[in-house]
Amino acid sequence: MKLDELLNRIPVSEIIGDKNQEISEMTFDSRQAVEQGLYVAIKGTVSDGHDFINSAIEKGAKVIVCENIPTDIKDEITYIKVKDAAKTLGHVASNFYGNPSSKLHLIGITGTNGKTSTTTLLFDIFKMLGFKCALISTVEYRIDEEVIPSTHTTPDVIRLNQILAKAVSKGCEYAFMEVSSHGIHQQRTEGLQFKIAGFTNITHDHLDYHKTFEEYLKTKKRFFDDLSSDAVAITNVDDKNGNIMLQNTKASKKTYALKTMSDFHGKITEVDFNGMLLNFNGKEFWTTLTGKFNAYNLLLAYAVAIECGFHEDDILPTISKLKRVKGRFETLKSDGGIFFVVDYAHTPDALENVLDSINEIRTKNERLITVFGCGGDRDKTKRPEMGKIATKKSTLAIITSDNPRSEDPAQIIKDIEAGVEPQFYSKYTSIPDRREAIKMAIKFAEPKDIIVVAGKGHETYQEINGVKHHFDDQETIIELARLMSK
Repeated sequence: MKLDELLNRIPVSEIIGDKNQEISEMTFDSRQAVEQGLYVAIKGTVSDGHDFINSAIEKGAKVIVCENIPTDIKDEITYIKVKDAAKTLGHVASNFYGNPSSKLHLIGITGTNGKTSTTTLLFDIFKMLGFKCALISTVEYRIDEEVIPSTHTTPDVIRLNQILAKAVSKGCEYAFMEVSSHGIHQQRTEGLQFKIAGFTNITHDHLDYHKTFEEYLKTKKRFFDDLSSDAVAITNVDDKNGNIMLQNTKASKKTYALKTMSDFHGKITEVDFNGMLLNFNGKEFWTTLTGKFNAYNLLLAYAVAIECGFHEDDILPTISKLKRVKGRFETLKSDGGIFFVVDYAHTPDALENVLDSINEIRTKNERLITVFGCGGDRDKTKRPEMGKIATKKSTLAIITSDNPRSEDPAQIIKDIEAGVEPQFYSKYTSIPDRREAIKMAIKFAEPKDIIVVAGKGHETYQEINGVKHHFDDQETIIELARLMSK
């Protein structure tokens, strides 16, 4: 693509060199620079891309986009000065790939919990309605039938445009995307044109990155602030911060809730481990998904589908056919009659939602055993909170390792134990080895008891000291339950 086409509608402070360069590829990582390529120098949290301009040139880059033009200007290189390189990257990437987000219905879902479930449910709903769709989620990226392993909840903006461009070329009409707070803060969604933005909830998470809850909240809000007047913003008004998302948006405003007056109102009529009888805007239907948090996810998916122009008579029967999302309240029963729930819950709110949902369903004759941990190198402030919740709401809590990463698992467990209230000291034990913790839970359980294994959900690995070891909660449960029933 010609450089002048690439810079279309992008504010530029200064250009030094040939404006008619032909661009073969673009990158913001100097190690990936190629012959006749364009390199964007971004000031990151760890390093400054300006320090690697010469490295990119050595690899063949002919155009440099930067906030500060270097003193050693090289012949045959075009330097483009911009005010904000990270922001510019998004618009350049969109232009380079033909602005794919404008050629399909791009729906973004943000919030602490429920992003993966809601985007996956939407992908499944629209697929069942006969549309080709794309999915960009924590679990996987999908372009119609093609599955691509996921690397980040929100990929970098070049990768995002590559995926969306491929989706357009394959005939996709809709794309459903998780929008993380990291992605918003690092401007990975810059230049994308969202048709609908949905907000699930906001609770305690990522404070290792955002430092304060106020900063985390502001970052989420920015996603809605940046929407165009052609977009629709849908927020959960049962969440006390739900309305904050709509304060400065130019988009049309819609609300959903189970408890509060809203445009899309839901009610749980019946609930058990096999599913729920729900009522959305006066229409009743059955779903095999269960738990209040799933009622919220389905209600948001329903609201998005209605805002896309579909009739509830088409949407509700389709929702009734949905299956559970991998690693989200997945249930299985052992031959010995023990009931298991595997869930990705790794924040205080998510864990509380899962345990509350089970406590609403169970008759109290069954015991509830919770196996959980917290990830290393992540927000430490949520650890005691999760210890408090698990011990308060379970018959027995077994604290174990999640993904310790570079941290000492024993220290993570101590941080969790610090939140346990004195009256619940007798209700927990700590077993650092996750497999042994699950084994202990099965050993303790009797027929009809419920074991929740939380924190990893769909993940098939455990990261210890930078190495990923194979570990699948569901696989481990099936294996141990079989061995221990002999």
